[in-house]
Amino acid sequence: MEIKILGPGCPKCKQLHRLVTSVVEENNINATVSKVEDIVEIMNYGVMVTPTLIINDKIVMKGIVPSKEELKRKLEEFLNG
Repeated sequence: MEIKILGPGCPKCKQLHRLVTSVVEENNINATVSKVEDIVEIMNYGVMVTPTLIINDKIVMKGIVPSKEELKRKLEEFLNG
C-alpha cells in the first residue's frame, strides 16, 4: 500500500502524517508513507485543500485530520479490497 500526505508543512499536515505513521506501525500495515510538500506536485493532483490523504493514488480525504479509528477503518478498507 502506498500512502501519501499532501500538504505544505502546516500543523494539520504534520498531524496527519504523525497519525498515519502511528496507525500503520501500531497495526503492522505493510505500507509506504510519504509526505508531498512541493506545491507544484500537490497541484498536479488537482488538490486545492490540505492536508490530503492519498492511498494507492486515490484521494481519500481532503482538508481534515480524521480520528485514529476513522483512519484505521479507511486503511482496512484498502487492505480488504
